[in-house]
Amino acid sequence: MTIWRGATLTGWHSMPKFLQEWAAEHMHNGADPNLVEVALLTADACSAISRRLRTSALEGLVGATGNMNIQGEVQKPLDVIANQLFLDACKTTDSISYAVSEELDCEVLISTSGKYALIFDPLDGSSNLDVNVTVGSIFSVLPATVPEDLLQVGRKQVFAGFASYGPATSLFITFGHQVDLFTLNSEQDWELTRSGITVPGEYREFAINHSRQRFWLAETRSYIDDCLSGEEGPAGKRYNSRWVGSMVAEIQRILTRGGVFLYPLDKETSKTGGRLRLLYEANPIAFLLAAAGGIATTGRENILDLLPQSLHQRVPVIAGSMAEVFRASGYYSRMAQP
Repeated sequence: MTIWRGATLTGWHSMPKFLQEWAAEHMHNGADPNLVEVALLTADACSAISRRLRTSALEGLVGATGNMNIQGEVQKPLDVIANQLFLDACKTTDSISYAVSEELDCEVLISTSGKYALIFDPLDGSSNLDVNVTVGSIFSVLPATVPEDLLQVGRKQVFAGFASYGPATSLFITFGHQVDLFTLNSEQDWELTRSGITVPGEYREFAINHSRQRFWLAETRSYIDDCLSGEEGPAGKRYNSRWVGSMVAEIQRILTRGGVFLYPLDKETSKTGGRLRLLYEANPIAFLLAAAGGIATTGRENILDLLPQSLHQRVPVIAGSMAEVFRASGYYSRMAQP
């Protein structure tokens, strides 16, 4: 187990105890009890989603609703349920000002006295639900008292992470300085299972959707060809290829053993600026990776330096181990603006 760097937070902790001790230890740096409350209710929403997923097939909740969300994607029943569970959690506190979701057209006002916005993809990878493959929830918290505050660079995040619903339900969180992993136990409580997680600097593994190869730009094709050329190629090592179709599953693997995840700009996604959403997919993952010693870029810019132009803005993403992302991004550094 990786041990937390602080002197007092070692061993196994429940999430409330861990966060209470974190707040006490960081009080001199302005740690806010209201932010701890937001972190706990976010974890509660994720545990509630985990419970619904566990019995979803028995309840007939697989398949599609026939409705479309703001992204033009067909909603699954569990997309709608997960979204509502997040909104319900938000409404239990006055600390949250706004909620922003992948499933909703615009922000939802929660409390006029709130200090923070909770921004989330309630169920990432929901196309995998019917085949029982890992899905997840991604979330980000920004200081926000007016709608304009929702469009801040990712470095302004104060809390972010994701839950993955697989063989175990895992919760990766960061306040910006380290990454901690909690696991949901049989009593539906979160227990600290790893702390101070760091991403290996490099690993011979990449994740990309090969079915989009016909749309790839020359830069992507060159990078993948070089990876597949093995020891004789520029990297001098043999790469493995992975693709789950769930960003949280890919990033969880990278947090564990390293590698790189790519959803780059291509001939089709250049029309929208990319595939993944900046506010509730790219930003929280970039914030989490940065705290663990990794990085996420568009190929040209650090994700955390992008100023959002809209709630549902899309961007290309190259994320993972520092050396692997730098090597992949080097292929795009001279790419012309689409």
